[in-house]
Parts: sequence; structure tokens; C-alpha cells
Amino acid sequence: MPRPVHFEIHASDVARAQAFYGAAFGWAFEDWSEYAGTPYIGVRTGEEQPGIDGAIMRRQGEAPAPGQPVMGAVLTVGVDDYDTTEAAILKAGGTEALGKHALPGMAWQGYYLDTEGNVFGIHQPDEQAK
Repeated sequence: MPRPVHFEIHASDVARAQAFYGAAFGWAFEDWSEYAGTPYIGVRTGEEQPGIDGAIMRRQGEAPAPGQPVMGAVLTVGVDDYDTTEAAILKAGGTEALGKHALPGMAWQGYYLDTEGNVFGIHQPDEQAK
């Protein structure tokens, strides 16, 4: 069965997006612009747990308007501590889109906007969530 192997986050300001994701999640980066022919920053999300790596790239158009429906896929990041991660997101310049809520018997879930107006989620497994 095919699985996602790479993600791309579109950004009007690639450096600002890189700073946001580095501060919010501790991701590591590598400049791949030479290969892509455009500002393109490789993203390493870690090695300890299953997941995928990706990139931050220069947006090829206007940024999403506030409140517009999501166009594309939403990246959800698995976290160990929802509240600590939320604090890091907000401190790094992100904003809440849909706050922390229970997926009963499964997890805590919430959605945020990055500094580029992109929606992303965070997900903390917790069978006791109600």
C-alpha cells in the first residue's frame, strides 16, 4: 500500500517558516535550493519515531486568506505533551485555529496556523481523553 514519503510546506517567507518550525518542534534543516532551483529547505523531523521528512519551499502565489477553507492536505504532528507543544507553537508566532479537544478514547487534537497562514495539527495519543 503506498504511503506518504515527503511533505512540502509552502511559505511566503521561507526563513520565517524555518524559524517557526525549528522553534515549535525542534526540526533540523538543510538548504536544498541548489537542487530545486528555488528556495527549498529540507526538513528533518527526527529519527526516534515513525514519520516522514519534507521541505519548506517558496510559495508560488498568494498566501491563504484567513478563514478560507483548507486547500490541500493538513500535516498533523504527533507530540508527547500537547500543552508544552502548544506553548512552543504560540511562542514561535503560531496562532490557534481550532483548540485542544478530545478524540474520546484516542487522543488530544488541535489545529494551528503557522507564520505563513498554513493550517497544521498536533496530536497527543491518550486513551483517557474525554
